[in-house]
Amino acid sequence: MYSKKDLKRLSSSRALELLLRQDVPDFPLVLQELQFETKLKKLQIALNQMQSWIVRSGSRVAILVEGSEFAGRGSLIRACMEHMNPRNVRLVALDKPTEKEKSQWYFKRYIASLPEQSEIVFFDRSWYNRAVVEPVNGFCSPEQHLLFMEEVLEFEKMLLSAGTILVKIHLTISRKEQALRIEHVKQNPLRRWELSAVDLNAVRLYDRYHEYQLKMFKLTGIKQAPWQVIEGDVKPLSTLKAMKYILKSVPWEKLPEGS
Repeated sequence: MYSKKDLKRLSSSRALELLLRQDVPDFPLVLQELQFETKLKKLQIALNQMQSWIVRSGSRVAILVEGSEFAGRGSLIRACMEHMNPRNVRLVALDKPTEKEKSQWYFKRYIASLPEQSEIVFFDRSWYNRAVVEPVNGFCSPEQHLLFMEEVLEFEKMLLSAGTILVKIHLTISRKEQALRIEHVKQNPLRRWELSAVDLNAVRLYDRYHEYQLKMFKLTGIKQAPWQVIEGDVKPLSTLKAMKYILKSVPWEKLPEGS
């Protein structure tokens, strides 16, 4: 049985739009999507209010979005940034390092992308590539991985002492769900460009990823910037949970209207 509130939602133009996309009308699924969109909008409004406070206070916020392949990193970042003021928010998704960058101190290429005053930066993968992705796929030596694990907390403590607010999120996914999502992308000619050799090897290397992830959580979580691990098999729920965590992690205040 549907409540009056549910029936009102299902009679909206948005509900009709969602129903028309389906081969067979699925009212519970549409209602679930409408409920998600309502919650998402409220969180997006709160994120905009948080951004206004960050701009006004001159704060610097770095949000690291890590996670397994196809665990929902992109969906989360898009949901967060969709209605933000583009003048004060950036996405950083660095390509593989150049030969010159490989010869430099590992953190140098990330320093150039850190947030300026009054700015939020979302990192779609960050310096923590060297904690998990690189060693699992043989992109760095064991010595380079060990050096990173020895240096990363000192690097982050320097950022924190300089006033940068650091938020660290990791989205996990089950092996079965990851395989399903990768296969779905393979079957979609408009999305095949998303697949890299790393993505295609993800399911086969699932246990090794898990091993390095656990080590990363244990050794690199600190009180001022702990890891928030979020299960991502149900993407809408993980997106909402991560957005709530961001709002909780930044010590912002709602500014008076018109200020």
